[in-house]
Amino acid sequence: MQGRGIHKAMLLLVAGLVMGSLPSFAAIFVQCPGDTNHNAQLDPGEIWPANQKCMHLSAGDGFISMADGHLQYTFGFSDMTGIAENQVANKGLVAANFPAPTIAVDEGDTLYLSLSNVGMVFRPDLFDPHSVHWHGFPDASAIFDGVPDSSATINMGSTFTYFYNVVEPGTYMYHCHVEATEHMQMGMLGNLYVRPQQNGTSAGTCAGGSPCTTFAYNDVNGSTGYDVEFPIQLASFDSYYHDEHLAVQPLPFYAMKDDYAMLNGRGYPDTVVAGALPPPLDENGDPANATAYNPAGTQSQKIDSIITATAGQKVLLRLSNLSVTRFFSIGALGLPFKVVGWNARILRGPDPDGAGPLLGKDLTYDTVSVTLGGGESADVIVDTAGVAPGKYFLYAMDLNYLSNREDDFGGMMTEIVIN
Repeated sequence: MQGRGIHKAMLLLVAGLVMGSLPSFAAIFVQCPGDTNHNAQLDPGEIWPANQKCMHLSAGDGFISMADGHLQYTFGFSDMTGIAENQVANKGLVAANFPAPTIAVDEGDTLYLSLSNVGMVFRPDLFDPHSVHWHGFPDASAIFDGVPDSSATINMGSTFTYFYNVVEPGTYMYHCHVEATEHMQMGMLGNLYVRPQQNGTSAGTCAGGSPCTTFAYNDVNGSTGYDVEFPIQLASFDSYYHDEHLAVQPLPFYAMKDDYAMLNGRGYPDTVVAGALPPPLDENGDPANATAYNPAGTQSQKIDSIITATAGQKVLLRLSNLSVTRFFSIGALGLPFKVVGWNARILRGPDPDGAGPLLGKDLTYDTVSVTLGGGESADVIVDTAGVAPGKYFLYAMDLNYLSNREDDFGGMMTEIVIN
């Protein structure tokens, strides 16, 4: 079996290509009404339709550093919003983020999401197309769903623009649906949520006895009101699978067994580092060779997992699971969970509960943990009223996931800091 290293000459060639100037891909074309320079960003002098949002992602490969220092090869998305079209083929190379850039929009928005496939530098033998699948979203047309059987997929050097009429609030997720088991295992996963139209009104009770002005759903009575929110995506990697991918070896789909469990692409203690992690180093942690694996010095793990609040606030945890191999149960010692939404739907039945004609039966429930399978999400409110300030832990109740491969005391755990 070949080693996982890549010939030094190839690495230097890759570094030279990415650091140098590359010609633009003629087929990279961003579609966004009113966007005169096609960078998916509202610039001075441009006039866009009301409630329109645009975003540009690239799809390619890259690397991340695990909490135990092990380098992992990944596929992924990176944010090209604001980048000129003729620079995307350059900027998007070896720039995959894990997790993917967060997509957050409002109910009533129209979203134009352009995806450009820049190819995999470290797997030049592959010509995989990619797609975006907004998991759980009611697409107006199958062409925008991202499932290869019935919708568009994007070949290397090409761009496709998805259109979404955002009509349902809640916590969703997105991923590539091409060769889904492989591409999702390799890291093409991201947080996605929709804020409700009710935001900006006053209902219910939040910190200090004041009315809530932000909500998980259009609940009418403020029952899903919160003060601060945190999207947390549960995912896991099979390190052997990733290593074999980089070494261009046959991939062990049948034996896939994840040994890195993560929150927003990090294992503890990296989960409690605020902001982006430093660019990944080589597999030995040697900065002298870092440019061979990360020529542009890209920060590929930008979304942190630490949760902070002030005592008395209500915290909304937007939890989602996109693991292709595992269910995860997650909880927090000493902090109560109230589950108010599941799979981007408010937990409320159709039968009236006597509280008004717009309200159905209350199906929310209190618990100490929630269990999510792949493709599931939960909206959990943690009410810190009466909770002593201090440090609490959000972690996998399955204790075997509290490790970074062979290293114990890590994995799927982060801190909730109540000030």
